[in-house]
Amino acid sequence: MNLSVDLAGVTLKNPVMTASGTFGSGEEYSEFVDLGRLGAVVTKGVAKVPWPGNPTPRIAETYGGMLNAIGLQNPGIDVFVKRDLPFLRQFDTKVVVNVCGRTTEDYVEVAERLSGEPVDLLEINISCPNVKEGGIAFGQKAKAAEAITRAVKEKAGQPVIMKLSPNVADIGEMAKAVEAGGADAISLINTLTGMKIDVHKRTFALANKTGGLSGPAVKPVAVRMVYQAAQAVKIPVIGMGGIRSAEDALEFILAGAAAVSVGTANFHNPYVTMEIVDGIREYMERYGVSDIRELIGAVR
Repeated sequence: MNLSVDLAGVTLKNPVMTASGTFGSGEEYSEFVDLGRLGAVVTKGVAKVPWPGNPTPRIAETYGGMLNAIGLQNPGIDVFVKRDLPFLRQFDTKVVVNVCGRTTEDYVEVAERLSGEPVDLLEINISCPNVKEGGIAFGQKAKAAEAITRAVKEKAGQPVIMKLSPNVADIGEMAKAVEAGGADAISLINTLTGMKIDVHKRTFALANKTGGLSGPAVKPVAVRMVYQAAQAVKIPVIGMGGIRSAEDALEFILAGAAAVSVGTANFHNPYVTMEIVDGIREYMERYGVSDIRELIGAVR
């Protein structure tokens, strides 16, 4: 039985990855999860300098999910390369580094810095606010998304995954834009913009007012967008958004995802990624599927 999948020339032993921002850089989960059993570990966002993140409170529970306004807090590329990357390289898994920035130059600098490091893939988070465009996210305008993809690709030493924002009118247009810019793969969805108000305190639940909605509540939207993106492009698609079981993961795979990333579910069940790997294998045994690739995009 073959569970391995190909992402832009990189072979993952199975299609299960972690989602950026929900797994740190793996160390805090390593006492629960055998990282070597995962297809890939995707790190928390890495910027060229440390980011302090947003003021608190910056997490709020919602029905079927959570809102976060962490603000991509991270220690920066220097600490990541010195501390986190050597830890991850101990395990037989692929390492995907999520890259964030406020300008195109920020992204390019981090990609260039990682080009000589033992990293398998880069995931570029274009939901960051573009300070040179008045705070509009890079991923909300097709031309901007294509331009930043092209700029990163020129300097990257690894295949580039562009992580798409769902907060757009036409996800197919955005997928085509980054493909045109040279993306090797795409991942989606990032969080949906949401808000929660505390009616007793009559104030916003998050200091930032708005935050990113993730968890089971977003899954139907995510499956729809993954299907549309997979129909729009020829490059591999990584699906995410509310996955907490093997059945959830298989929905994304049947919709066209070559791999899946598990995020919010890690917070309430740190074993979930391994359970999903086992569940996919059991599903394949039950239905006589010998190769996971038979399932990718099987529902049209």
